[in-house]
Amino acid sequence: MWYSITKSLIAGFCAVTASTILFICSLSTAFAACPAATVANMEGVKEGKYPQQFELKEFERLARCKLEFKENPDISKLNAKIRGNPSKLPSVKMRLPQEPLVYAPYHSIGKYGGTLDVLSNATEAGTSDFLSVRHVNLVRFSDDLQTIVPNIAKDWKWNSDFTQLTFYLRKGHKWSDGQPFTADDVKFWYDHLALSPLIMEKPKDYVLVNGKPMNVEVVDPQTVVFNLPAPKPGLLAHFAFSFAQGFQPKHFLAPFHPELNPNADKKAQKAGFENGLAVIKAYFGNSDWTDTPSPLLNSPDKVSKLPADVIPTLESHIYITDTTEGRHLVANPYFHIVDTQGNQLPYISEQDEVYINDREIRLLKLINGEVHYKAQSLQLPAAPLLLENKEKGGYQVDLRPEIGLANLSFNLTHPDLGKRQVYADLRFRKAMSVAINREEINEVAFFGLGQPKQFIGFTPRPDFVDEKWETYMIQYDPDMANSLLDEIGMVDKDGDGYRELPNGEKLVINMQFATQGVAGQVVEMVGQNWDEVGVKNSVKEVTPDEYRSAQSANQLDIGFWRSSQPLAIVLGNNELWIPPFENYFGHRTGMLWAEYLDSNGAKGVKPPEYVYEMVSDINEFQTTPIGSPRFKELGERLVKNHTTNLIKIGIALSPAPIYHRNVLKNFVEFQTHSYEYYRTYPYRGTQWYIDE
Repeated sequence: MWYSITKSLIAGFCAVTASTILFICSLSTAFAACPAATVANMEGVKEGKYPQQFELKEFERLARCKLEFKENPDISKLNAKIRGNPSKLPSVKMRLPQEPLVYAPYHSIGKYGGTLDVLSNATEAGTSDFLSVRHVNLVRFSDDLQTIVPNIAKDWKWNSDFTQLTFYLRKGHKWSDGQPFTADDVKFWYDHLALSPLIMEKPKDYVLVNGKPMNVEVVDPQTVVFNLPAPKPGLLAHFAFSFAQGFQPKHFLAPFHPELNPNADKKAQKAGFENGLAVIKAYFGNSDWTDTPSPLLNSPDKVSKLPADVIPTLESHIYITDTTEGRHLVANPYFHIVDTQGNQLPYISEQDEVYINDREIRLLKLINGEVHYKAQSLQLPAAPLLLENKEKGGYQVDLRPEIGLANLSFNLTHPDLGKRQVYADLRFRKAMSVAINREEINEVAFFGLGQPKQFIGFTPRPDFVDEKWETYMIQYDPDMANSLLDEIGMVDKDGDGYRELPNGEKLVINMQFATQGVAGQVVEMVGQNWDEVGVKNSVKEVTPDEYRSAQSANQLDIGFWRSSQPLAIVLGNNELWIPPFENYFGHRTGMLWAEYLDSNGAKGVKPPEYVYEMVSDINEFQTTPIGSPRFKELGERLVKNHTTNLIKIGIALSPAPIYHRNVLKNFVEFQTHSYEYYRTYPYRGTQWYIDE
């Protein structure tokens, strides 16, 4: 009571006192307690430069207060579980950057403690949902999915023609082991990991601009500049949605890198490894996927000779165990975000991930309320069962629109030459598209909530793309399908009711699928439609790992998954338009076309001309001024080429369920059920808390 009255009197006094004593007033307000501002109630604090978050000085100025920092009371115990970290932690003020990021939580200031329980399918299947909760990158999309906001970077600046992107980092930011994070860590990632053929077989498209590398320049410890060989405004959006982080700990990995340390191999051999690269690959892997299971946590004989079990992180949590059954993480004691009361995030102390490949068992655990959050691998057909049991299980289910369109693709470079000839025949792909009864699939599998669509590469369709492409060859027309198949020479020669290949060989399309990618009922109904036009097929569910392995080995007859991207992401990522038309975790086809392009014709199969045109067009599209006539022309031609050649055949776009337990607080309804914006990343999972 006394404090409230005193604060009111001071405020009134300052409003009427002469300028000669304003300095005294400023001191009184500077050290006032900060309001517990939340998105639901900002307590009079005006929005800053970016929505729902502030830089420290910005928040203190707008809230007219001085933020005092607080920590999880169990942080020392949690830190003790991280091998390689200092046994005695500095104060929370010393662990935070001098310029921490301040989050306004959605609904309330959280409570510390608890364990976030989640499900994944397998070690590298269905795990991105969970990874996105703790994920960080230089920037992120806000929850409006339009606004890019700071995260690891404090801010950024483009030059006038989008050929130079400068990031400003946080002074005093530290890795999870307490070592400084600086611009050198960004340059190290780019020059010695992303571009190094010793680590990456070939550079990913996002680290190149029109096929050429950028130059990353360190100005000072908090300033790093990406100098681009051509404009690429989508580069910023890439860092806002991608799982691939634009930094790695130089202090930790460089001693084992032969490009940076002439004694790297000797150092590694003392730890029991063949060479320095073997150590780097054990810690970092040889891909940009940041969630590869750590072999070191399962190799105690080698772990003891290395500085830590896992690579230091800037994420909210860090691994302490990793087995074939699951993984466990604890809070990063050096995490860079606080709430509006100065509490260091994350609120949730630990995270536990369990692997269950069986879909029915996963659903049972959700129904029983054994999981706090789940979206990945949940398809619309599971919604009725989840909704029916939500009161008993103490959870909520939100049906949110997907961005990824359920689609299929024939293996255009199939190892069986008879199948390859047919699959590569556009008449066959047209026949198989119009043989699908999409309206029936929508009614039965998607309860009438979906929308039959052709795959055009973009979701939603940009204004410069003709809407006719979304309905190209999606009409249900079995007569047309039969006519086209007859024209190809696929006829039933032996009278068993099924068509043979033109060479007379039997044709059975093996339709393997994983429920992580598409609902099984959809695959079964497509198979029935094709059976009705005399194309024999067999449907088999496999695990995501089995599916991806077969796809990588070019052994699939047909792929089933969800694909598509919003324009903002296409501007920074060309993978949907260049063979094999997506990444390892997505939906690929034309594997031998990709091999041919990657090897400059030394291996693989030469693609048709329209593929070369798409490769050229997407690279130019990404460097052309957005909205210009040339930009629109290129975009329309990309869609036309992709769609009319039916590289991927769309089925339907539908909503999908997002599940969370009622005890998980500061959880909001997502705009989309999407991998494309990296799942939970826009919704700030680090400010979730558990209230049992």
